Amino acid sequence: MNMAQLNEKFADLQVRLKSQFSNLDPNDPSQWPIFPQVALMVGIFLAAAAGLWFALFQGVSEELSIQQQKEIDLKAAYVDKLGQAVNLGELKKQLEQVKQYVNQLERQLPSKAEMDALLSDINQAGLGRSLQFEVFRPGQVVVKEYYAELPIAIRVTGSYHDVGNFSADIANLSRIVTLNDLGLTPIKDRAGMLTLEGVAKTFRYLDADEIAAQQKAVTK
Repeated sequence: MNMAQLNEKFADLQVRLKSQFSNLDPNDPSQWPIFPQVALMVGIFLAAAAGLWFALFQGVSEELSIQQQKEIDLKAAYVDKLGQAVNLGELKKQLEQVKQYVNQLERQLPSKAEMDALLSDINQAGLGRSLQFEVFRPGQVVVKEYYAELPIAIRVTGSYHDVGNFSADIANLSRIVTLNDLGLTPIKDRAGMLTLEGVAKTFRYLDADEIAAQQKAVTK
């Protein structure tokens, strides 16, 4: 068979294939000639394979992103733990310093039994500065989570310097006492004399019964 005959047969095949793809009814592929049916099935198969591959690739890609983020988080946690391990000695030293500071502050809080002595100290601080107490009235104890707070309403009169020294004496007491809501009022017809009014607050440890009550309230 020469080249001319081959070309003639190939051209005839093209015409036959083209004729099979002409005038196809899209609503009834079962009536199509064999070649269009085969082409349709191959197209459907390729489309399904492409969709399946894309879905599988998408799932793998998302899982890969999740695992990569986990790797980043684990590396960050490792670096953090490594830094803590390297600085463990320094951290222990700082913790000990904090404990000492807390103990020092706790020593400045009186116990329940020492409150009367502390109230006497506050009173003596005023009398020692020649101040006249018009009001010295302890209020209701307010129990907090770790300590109890005792407000004391005070009103004293005296000279400007004596009132100032009294405030400094309160700040220098061995126990913690704060002065709050202070107001200074000059006394008429008494030059240089003032009235100091406010609330002194002191703090104390909770006793065993109060701690038990606090714990019971938390567990309810």
